[in-house]
Amino acid sequence: MEARAAELLPVPYFHVVFTLPAAIADIGYQNKAVIYDLLFKVSAETMTTIAADPRHLGAKIAITSVLHTWGSAMTHHPHVHMIVPGGGIALDGLGWIAKRPNFLLPVMVLSKLFRGLMLERLTAAHAEGLLSFHGAHAHLADAGTFADYLAPLRKTRWFVYAKRPFAGPKAVLAYLSRYTHRVAISNRRLIAADGKAVTFKVKDYRVEGAGRYTTMKLDTHEFIRRFLLHVLPKGFHRIRHYGLLASGVKAANLARMRALLDVALPGRPTPAAADAGDALPIPCPCCGGRMLIIERFEAGCQPRHRSTPVIIRIDTS
Repeated sequence: MEARAAELLPVPYFHVVFTLPAAIADIGYQNKAVIYDLLFKVSAETMTTIAADPRHLGAKIAITSVLHTWGSAMTHHPHVHMIVPGGGIALDGLGWIAKRPNFLLPVMVLSKLFRGLMLERLTAAHAEGLLSFHGAHAHLADAGTFADYLAPLRKTRWFVYAKRPFAGPKAVLAYLSRYTHRVAISNRRLIAADGKAVTFKVKDYRVEGAGRYTTMKLDTHEFIRRFLLHVLPKGFHRIRHYGLLASGVKAANLARMRALLDVALPGRPTPAAADAGDALPIPCPCCGGRMLIIERFEAGCQPRHRSTPVIIRIDTS
């Protein structure tokens, strides 16, 4: 977590979720490595493509993606959680472009592109012989049958959800530490177990209020079967970085982002930070970080400090 903390920027962070439709999840269980890899790559490509569009953000963005494959009842429900800074480096590399506080990118636009790209890549993977089908899905080995199977999905809405910004970088770090190594069910959700059944807490996301929390009792063998649904292929990485945080360019891009945001490198205090008395007692209202006095000047005088201006564009779509 220390490495992750060093990568955080003093900007709002958004939480974006990309979910595969049930029909794709069904064939995904028999093709975990291929489908999960496509989910990672296509969701990241969707975000970076729309973010680079001048009609929306017009910037290169940073993405940390975490794969979850379960729902509350431990059914197979593949989806990717993304943590995305609220802004990015301008396409010309000369400035930082910030989004308005509670909006990152239009989810309907993201959903349509995600759907189109995913169906395109699935069709290509089938043509290349990368997918295998067994049991009730064996008939999908035929290219025409597979095309017919995908056809209805071209007309349905694919769910992309953008949650409100995290309450500052510390909340981002807390999320990462809590969820990056999470398994399908935690011990705190287990209520009772014996040789015949297991009872555990579940959450129905379709219900609001206290009624969304209930319990479920499963036969022991069914409980074990559902738990094992979420074992990943050997060597598969469930945490990946894209865009400005992609491997090979991360260090240079982090340095560039800090320079554009006028932030000191981790472990290298600013002159103002050297004096603990210069730290203000209240956190920044935007990102929750510590605010420091960087300069004092007399009334009527111009400050010597010049920070990099933040370009703000309003998305009316």
